[in-house]
Amino acid sequence: MKRFDPASVVQTKYLFFTGKGGVGKTSTACATAVYLADHGKRVLLVSTDPASNLQDVFSLALDRKGTKIPQAPGLFVANLDPVKAAEEYRENVVAAYRGVLPEAAIENMREQLSGSCTTEIAAFNEFSSFLTDEALSRRYDHIIFDTAPTGHTLRLLQLPSAWSGFIEQSKHGASCLGQLSGLADKRKLYETAVRTLSDGEKTTLLLVARLEETPLREAGRASEELRGLGILRQVLILNAVAPPGDDAVSAALYEKQRQALAHIPEGLRRMASYEIPLRAYNITGIAHVRDMLRTDHVDETQTPVQERKGYRLSDLVDDLTKHRRRVIFTMGKGGVGKTTIAAAIALALAKRGERVHLATTDPAAHLKFVLDEGSGIRTSYIDEKKEWKKYQEDVIREAMAGGIAPADLDYIKEDLRSPCTQEIAVFRAFAEIVAQAEDEIVVIDTAPTGHTLLLLESTAAYDRELKRSQGKTPASVKKLLPRLKSEETETVIVTLPEATPVYEAERLREDLQRAQLQVRWWVVNRSFLGLETKNPLLRARAAQEAAWIDEVNRKADGREVLIPWKAESLKGAALLSL
Repeated sequence: MKRFDPASVVQTKYLFFTGKGGVGKTSTACATAVYLADHGKRVLLVSTDPASNLQDVFSLALDRKGTKIPQAPGLFVANLDPVKAAEEYRENVVAAYRGVLPEAAIENMREQLSGSCTTEIAAFNEFSSFLTDEALSRRYDHIIFDTAPTGHTLRLLQLPSAWSGFIEQSKHGASCLGQLSGLADKRKLYETAVRTLSDGEKTTLLLVARLEETPLREAGRASEELRGLGILRQVLILNAVAPPGDDAVSAALYEKQRQALAHIPEGLRRMASYEIPLRAYNITGIAHVRDMLRTDHVDETQTPVQERKGYRLSDLVDDLTKHRRRVIFTMGKGGVGKTTIAAAIALALAKRGERVHLATTDPAAHLKFVLDEGSGIRTSYIDEKKEWKKYQEDVIREAMAGGIAPADLDYIKEDLRSPCTQEIAVFRAFAEIVAQAEDEIVVIDTAPTGHTLLLLESTAAYDRELKRSQGKTPASVKKLLPRLKSEETETVIVTLPEATPVYEAERLREDLQRAQLQVRWWVVNRSFLGLETKNPLLRARAAQEAAWIDEVNRKADGREVLIPWKAESLKGAALLSL
């Protein structure tokens, strides 16, 4: 596989970098921008990443318009705050209904507009002006966007019915319906932006991933979805590719990445792909950004970093037993290992004599490889696609029975294809499981966000206020919502010892706190800190983790479990070693 070289790969004016949190898309976007500027190009880098650390990367205060980078002549950087943009957007939409609709309806609207879909649409609203500004196009050779819109957002923007003036808030629980209401005056702008995105002569989409199963699988799904919308010019960049090892740990890491590469999704296999080597340093400061695509440098004389002594997973389980938790969520972004942690918690509880029910969206066939048949754990597999389809059918049937206008039915159907709706559909299935398991401890993998819980709660309040509904909150959900706020429930956040996963975990915690769910325990997974390796690269990587482990320690008030990176597949009795 070839090294990523922007001089040969970049052929279009507009570049969109996308990928899951923690894969290095911001670092890659920054390094590409600096590389092009160093080669005489005028470049504008625009970030809409909520976890953006561009100020640290370039050691400058940045604004929304574009700041000149002195160390890289020709480079300008604009840092958009999508969270702030989403709040402004939300208030703009809701303001028109204050004093008109009951307060319960207003709160429902606010919560509908509080999810990740709103943030993404608000971000698209922000950077569309950069994408369609002809003066900017003439001024710069390349305009680079960190964090591209998903296929769902693009489909929403393309829906004709989205511009019909439909603003009636849905009660089926999806959080994207009505979100385009604040964009109606910019219809032409978005149409131009969407056309530019799908024009292969103007735009290249760069999918950033790591050589790990989950990020590759998610990159494959994103590629397929965007390709279906006509965005055909795509490039795959594999970041943090490890070199062949010189000791047991580094050799194991190399082999694990080779195995992931061998099982790469077919759609990605057909794409033009490039690699960026694993670097010993954090990509902060202009020097490191410049070196990322060029060279590595390991300071073998650096002061050794003291090993962090977090709790073990067994300590967390002891605490769960002591406080008699009956519903346990593992929560975190994709790829952090929450399914493995959920299975390990379930097994440890079973070994303590508890009746345990593990509910997961991870395929049952996969769980058979993780848990031994004689583990004593009852498992339930929630088929996300099946539950999503069932939920969609239920809502559409009820909407049609309520006499919904045909012009708005397509809009609702699209809304029902949103990630937010999928989460609610899955949660409905989880609620049914919990309702049937009063005499068991239920461990739930892929937990709902606080936004989802608030949305379900506000939807129920809205139903009571207005006495009508396009979708109903099931009795099992209504019963479960107060239970989740009780002492019976524990939410465990799983993260990695890196900047973006920690930032995202913190946003999850804030989200949960809004829903009055407290998070006591954090799990820091796959840490190199403390591993017995003499490999200079991995020792340097371990040193970089220390600050993020300390950050989690502060956020968790000392209640963090620290799990080292392991070469072997964690299954059966090995789960008890965590």
